[in-house]
Order: sequence, then structure tokens, then C-alpha cells
Amino acid sequence: MLLEKLKGVADRFEEVGRLITDPDVINDMKRYIKLNKEYKLLEPIVEAYNEYDNVISNISSTKALLEKEKDAEMREMAKAELDELIQRRNEMDEEIKFLLLPEDPEDGKNAIIEIRAGAGGDEASIFAGDLYRMYTKFCDSKGWKMNLNSNTEGTSGGYKEIILKISGQGVYGIMKYESGVHRVQRVPQTETQGRVHTSASSVAVLPEAEEFDVELIPSDIRVDTFCSSGPGGQSVNTTYSAVRLTHEPSGIVVTCQDQKSQIKNKDKAMAELRTRLYNLEYQKYLDDITSKRKTMVSSGDRSAKIRTYNYPQGRVTDHRIALTLYNLPSILDGNIQEIIDKLIIAENAERLKASDVN
Repeated sequence: MLLEKLKGVADRFEEVGRLITDPDVINDMKRYIKLNKEYKLLEPIVEAYNEYDNVISNISSTKALLEKEKDAEMREMAKAELDELIQRRNEMDEEIKFLLLPEDPEDGKNAIIEIRAGAGGDEASIFAGDLYRMYTKFCDSKGWKMNLNSNTEGTSGGYKEIILKISGQGVYGIMKYESGVHRVQRVPQTETQGRVHTSASSVAVLPEAEEFDVELIPSDIRVDTFCSSGPGGQSVNTTYSAVRLTHEPSGIVVTCQDQKSQIKNKDKAMAELRTRLYNLEYQKYLDDITSKRKTMVSSGDRSAKIRTYNYPQGRVTDHRIALTLYNLPSILDGNIQEIIDKLIIAENAERLKASDVN
């Protein structure tokens, strides 16, 4: 059964390889990009198939040798080799089952991250700033590039809202696990009696739409310009560099004031608008996942409480997989990979259980 599935993948890999050299496909840029992505996704599976097929073949030939070989020393060597081959085959059985799980087609994309202060007033804004710092440190460790799109600062520090783009290899596939409500329990800076308060900030992670994912019709978009506000030097409040785009059919509004150049702000705003429109359709896919999985991992449910950061106990708890770690300072310093790895393992186990990969 497994070999049949792998053979089917290998056949498709060869077909896609032929198609991406076809002049008609090359001239159809949208199709060409889609097929190139598929080719890259199939390549590691085909490499595993070739190794697996070789191992199976070697097992058969080694068994045949054992049946014919009379020399005791040669038989001992053949048995040792057979044991190693069988162990490798068993390991590959599990590896390939995970490789055959259908990937989220968006996993390889860049991501738009929205962090918004929720319940808790000024303390929620300060915590939103803490989350922003945590993600900045994490992105630095991954070698990803982070660009600010827009932000509204809190009255006592942090941010009421901050929107940024993260670019790099497989950003969305990793960062999607951060979508949801993050709750903090600590004594606020403004608390005079030392009482622990609970506040929250929400994080939304969206796969960035690429140019060919969404067709924007210029007549559907109203463009307004205004003066930037906040840090930025002498040009702030003197030039109409900030841009607001309103997509009339959907009512989606996007603002960008990060750059001093109106053209650059418009380009960034258009990219964000494309992403938001794309995610209207992508959300339907996420809702379907949510209805089938219990963990809510990568479900896109931004109202779900996913994690609590408890300062008095130095504890971080991820509620989706009942994971508790007592290394709060390290996690807030950007060391969240361990949590994400455990979420990926939990999700893959659930996907494997629900799949027909045998």
C-alpha cells in the first residue's frame, strides 16, 4: 500500500517535471509558479521513495543470499546486514507516512502578523509590546526579515495594535501556531497593592498572498493619503506619505505609514490588501480543519485562548496540548521553538490518525 502511494507520487513528480519545461506552461506564469511549488513539495518524497525502494530491494536480495549461502561466517554477515536493513525500513515507514500527509499549501509563504491589545487596558498594550519583542527575537534567531506595516502605540507603552510582515523560508508554516489569544498573569506596573491581574492580547497570523494569488481591480480600490504620525523625523505630519486603501466590494481597509515614500507605503498596503482578500477564502479552509481536529492547532481561530504567561510562577502553558514549561524569561526572549515543535508533533500525530496513510 505504501509503495503504491509512493509510486503514484513519483509518477506525478515526473509529470510535473515535464510540464515545467513546456513552453505553453512557462508562458502561463500563474500555472508555472504553482507547478514549481508542487515540484519542490514532491521532491523530498520522491527522494525518500528511491531510498525506500532500494532498502526493500536489498532486503529481498539479502534474504535470497541467506537461503543459498552455506558458509557460516558469510551467513552471519548477511544476517547482520538484514537486521540493519529491516530496522531502516521500519524507520522509513514512519518517516514516509508523515511525508505523505498533505501539506497546507500556504506553509511556505511569508506571513502578516497582527498583534492587538485585548482585555486589560494599558497592561494589555504593554503585553502586546512584549509579544512583539518575543517575535522579533525569534525571527532574528531564524534569520527572517521583519518589516513594520503600521502600529498604534499604547498610552503607557507597548502597542494597541501592531501589524508587520515576516519574510523567510517557511515562515507561515511555523508562525501559524501563534494565532489566538495570549493571556498574561502578572502585577501591572500601575498596580500599587501588588495584586496579580490577568490581561490578554490577540495574535493573528495570515499567509501573505502572492501576486498571482489575487487579482486586484484598480477601480475597486479607493486610495486616500494623509500625514504620518508617530516617530519618523521631520517628514512626520508635513508630507502626505501615509496611504489608506479601501476595497469597496469587501469593505476591507488597509493603512500603511511606515515609509517616508508614499509609493513605498502604497506598495506595502497593496500587498497587505491582497493578503486580506486572499484570507477570506483561506479562512474557509481553516474552518474546515477546525471542524475535524480537536487541537485547534493552525485553525486560525483568533478568539481561542491558546497560551498563558504566568509571571509569579515563571510558567508558560500552551492550552492546546496541555504543555507547561517553567522557563518564562527564556520564552519571552524569543525561545519559542520548543513549543512550536511540540505543537507540530501533536498536529501531525492527529493528522496521521485521521489519514488513510498505511
